[in-house]
Amino acid sequence: MGSVDNRKFILIIDDTPTNIAVISGLLKDEFRLKAATSGIKALTLIHSGELPDLVLLDIMMPEMDGYEVCRRLKENSTTSDIPVIFLTAKTEVIDETTGLEMGAVDYIHKPFNPAIVKARVRNHLLIKDAKDFLKVKNKLLENLVAERTRDLANIQDVTILALSSLVETRDKETGNHIRRIQFYIKALATKLQNHPRFYDELTPEYIELLYKSAPLHDIGKVGILDKILLKPGRLTPEEFETMKLHATIGHDAIANAEARLGLEVPFLRIAKAIAYGHHEKWDGTGYPQGLKGDAIPVSARLMAIADVYDALISRRVYKGAMTHEQAVAIIREGRGIHFDPDITDSFLAIADEFHAIAQHYADRESKE
Repeated sequence: MGSVDNRKFILIIDDTPTNIAVISGLLKDEFRLKAATSGIKALTLIHSGELPDLVLLDIMMPEMDGYEVCRRLKENSTTSDIPVIFLTAKTEVIDETTGLEMGAVDYIHKPFNPAIVKARVRNHLLIKDAKDFLKVKNKLLENLVAERTRDLANIQDVTILALSSLVETRDKETGNHIRRIQFYIKALATKLQNHPRFYDELTPEYIELLYKSAPLHDIGKVGILDKILLKPGRLTPEEFETMKLHATIGHDAIANAEARLGLEVPFLRIAKAIAYGHHEKWDGTGYPQGLKGDAIPVSARLMAIADVYDALISRRVYKGAMTHEQAVAIIREGRGIHFDPDITDSFLAIADEFHAIAQHYADRESKE
C-alpha cells in the first residue's frame, strides 16, 4: 500500500499554461498541486472534491475573472476560510486594494521572485494552520461550555422541583397545582410578549425562567404550622395573618440562598419576586408590602392571575371547585382592582387555553 501524501494541497488557477508550469515547478517538491485554466473549472473542481489549503489565483481570465472567483469562494461558508493569494500582472494600487478588500490574504505581482512566492505561501499556510487549530479549540470549548450549561440547567431544574415538592408534601391538596401554574404563567407571558408595556421584559429567555421559577411561588408555606396550613375550614383573622407570612418566608429563604452563593441568579431573582409579590393587588390592598400598580413586579402580576384562577377552580376542604366560567367572571371583575388591567385582558383573550391546561393537568379526584 502506498503512503498517504500529507503535504498541503494548493490549487493554481491561471488561464496561461506556461504560468501554471512555472508555478508548479517552483512548488511541486513541497506541496501537492492541482491546476485549473479557468474560474469556472476551478470552482467545479473545488466543490466536487478535496478543498485546497490555499489558492493561487490570477485575475485576468476570460469568462470569469479572478475577482469573481474570489468573491464566490468568500461568500460560501464551505470555502470562505481558504486563503487566496492573487498572483497577477495587474500592478495598480486600485487592483491590489480591490483584491485585498475582497478577502484575499496577499497580492503578488508578476513577474515574481520565486523565493518571495514560496515564503508567502508557507507563511499563509502556517497562519491557516493556526486559525484551524484555534477554530477546533474554540469548538471544543463551546461544546464544553454547552455541556456545563446543560448540567447547570439540569441541577437548577432538580433544585426547583425538590424545593417545590416540599410544599406538596405539606399540602396534599395542591396536587397538580404546581404543574398547572407553570403552563398558565407561560401561556399568559407569551400572549403579552409583544404588548408595548411588556415586550422589553418578556423576552423568550425571561419567559422560560418564569416557567422554571413558578413552582417556587408558595415555597414559604413550608414555614407555616400544619394546624393552620392544613386546617379543614376557613381561617380565623389571626390565622390568616399567620398564613400571609408565607410570602415573606419564601422571599427570605430564596434571598438567603442567594446571599450564601454570593451572586444573583436570574431564576432565583424571578422566583423571589414571585414568592414575595403574587398576593399583591393592583389597587395596593394586597400583602405583604401593599405594593400598587407597576410597583408590583411583572412576574408577580402574572402569577397573581395564574394562582387565583387555579385556586378558584380547585376543590379544597373548606370550599368546592368553581367552574371555569365562574373563575373567569371573578377575574374579570378584579380587573384594575386586584389585577393589572392589561394582563387581565390578555388572560380573558386566552381563557380557553387556561381551561385546557386545567383539564389536561387536573387532579386525580377531578378526573374521577
